[in-house]
Amino acid sequence: MESPFKSDVVKGKVALITGGGSGIGFEIASQFGKHGASIAIMGRRKQVLDDAVSSLRSLGIPAIGFEGDVRKQEDAKRVVESTYQHFGKIDILVNAAAGNFLVAAEDLSPNGFRTVLDIDAVGTFNMCHSALKYLKKGAPGRDLSSGGGSIINISATLHYTACWYQIHVSAAKAAIDATTRNLALEWGTDYDIRVNGIAPGPIGDTPGMSKLGPEEIETTTPREDMPLYKYGEKWDIAMAALYLSCVSGKYVNGQTMVVDGGCWLSKPRHLPKEAVKQFSRVVEKRSRAKPTSKL
Repeated sequence: MESPFKSDVVKGKVALITGGGSGIGFEIASQFGKHGASIAIMGRRKQVLDDAVSSLRSLGIPAIGFEGDVRKQEDAKRVVESTYQHFGKIDILVNAAAGNFLVAAEDLSPNGFRTVLDIDAVGTFNMCHSALKYLKKGAPGRDLSSGGGSIINISATLHYTACWYQIHVSAAKAAIDATTRNLALEWGTDYDIRVNGIAPGPIGDTPGMSKLGPEEIETTTPREDMPLYKYGEKWDIAMAALYLSCVSGKYVNGQTMVVDGGCWLSKPRHLPKEAVKQFSRVVEKRSRAKPTSKL
């Protein structure tokens, strides 16, 4: 799809994306690169990283990959500093690394719960904490007039209500949203850094969907009660990330943008629309027929 943004909207910026070797993270990396940014991606699988970097470079995008585990503070610090050493600055941090799987709460081990919290929530904080000195106003490589950088944390909508077999992820994403708001308050005030989030809905052709909606339990089309009756695309999330990172989003801070087609609002339709109209007429006639009580 054609981008609504100018091709140079993030020209000259350097973006570090965790989980950038595949799925949503890679699409964000690709779109940032196509719009002028230099790209560093971080992940745990060397082959995935190498393939992703090769793909980005084939598009003429300056790109480099770093192996690392966001759960480890030393890895976070090493990758952030290596990105700075390679490109001379860091303008944008996107925390897209995540862990997920379906499991009933009673079957989820404490270690499994902790693992997802560590990847999503602790990993997000580790990366933010390590990147602070390069993102803040006046940081090495940053012009004082340019202000601070931007952080985008990839979240979800699971914890807005509740979600079957996702207690571990719901808890982790709730922690990410709280982290986003608190850092937006503190670092926006002290360092001119904008911190926002994106909460994707069901996005087709991603590793997450292959785990949460495997073909063994997935129907041929999305659920009928989804408002837009379709899955989103990785491109949708990348466009939201571009908006939050460029001048268009310069006054947006502390927000988590829901990009899910209204899916989290959906509930099963108990009655078809025609039945609602029919019953409404009956109820209206009945109410009109009743005598008005006198006070």
